[in-house]
Amino acid sequence: MKYTLSILVENQPGVLSKVSGLFSRRGFNIDSLAVGITEDPAISRITIVVNGDEYIVEQVEKQLNKLIPVIKVKVLQPDMFISCELSLIKVSCQTKQRAEIMKIVELMHAQIVDVATTSLTIQLTDNDEHTQTLISLLKPYGIKEIVRAGTLAIEKGSVTTRKQTS
Repeated sequence: MKYTLSILVENQPGVLSKVSGLFSRRGFNIDSLAVGITEDPAISRITIVVNGDEYIVEQVEKQLNKLIPVIKVKVLQPDMFISCELSLIKVSCQTKQRAEIMKIVELMHAQIVDVATTSLTIQLTDNDEHTQTLISLLKPYGIKEIVRAGTLAIEKGSVTTRKQTS
């Protein structure tokens, strides 16, 4: 099962290395990793998507909480958060196929961000499922390259992952 962890950390050099090192020491593969500063420039949020079972994720959560620069760790509950990732897909495109590909792009709510003589570059910001669907629809045309950013996730409603204030 896939788990999404939201981790608040101090925004300082070496923190990402400590966090990712914990996963590698336990032989735990990271499917997706995204890092960025939060509304407080002293704090960064790391969003990690991992594949595993509940016991392993619980153990990783406990180990993460022991790291000094980690402020808060939260395993996001399925269907209780919104997630998306940015994907850029370069697909082969002859003139006669352009209209077909443009229709697929429109139906998937993606955008064409670059047009060349023999290719189109498509941008999609959506969840993993929709990204996989777009990729499978474009495969018959010949995918030249795919670049995907890590998953970002935020809890639904008014619930937040925030630093506890005293």
